Amino acid sequence: MTTTNLPLGNFSVSLSVADLAASRAFYERLGFEQFPGVTADNMVILRNGSATIGLFQGMFEGNLLTFNPGWDENGAPLEEFLDVREIQGRLRAAGIQPTLEADESGTGPAALMVTDPDGNVILIDQHV
Repeated sequence: MTTTNLPLGNFSVSLSVADLAASRAFYERLGFEQFPGVTADNMVILRNGSATIGLFQGMFEGNLLTFNPGWDENGAPLEEFLDVREIQGRLRAAGIQPTLEADESGTGPAALMVTDPDGNVILIDQHV
């Protein structure tokens, strides 16, 4: 079974960095600017046009492809979206087993992870 037309949400790349300040300065020289409203000591979200990257120091190993159900490209909540638990069910039905599972009995924010055949990790991280 395929999962055609499976809306995963807003896309970004999450990079695990060793030195947040150095990485931020590098990406700012590439034309990225801080995304307003998202702040923390060990992370920063940057945008360049429609490209979004998150820089994360000490939060996870390796880089992630990240999708955020319930957010538009500006991080604003959507009125209608496919809940992460529904996405998880559809992925399972298509033969994709999550490596991190969302609690199917919950509501609201939750996350799941899957790994592609080449070892790339995909995070589906719902904040609403």
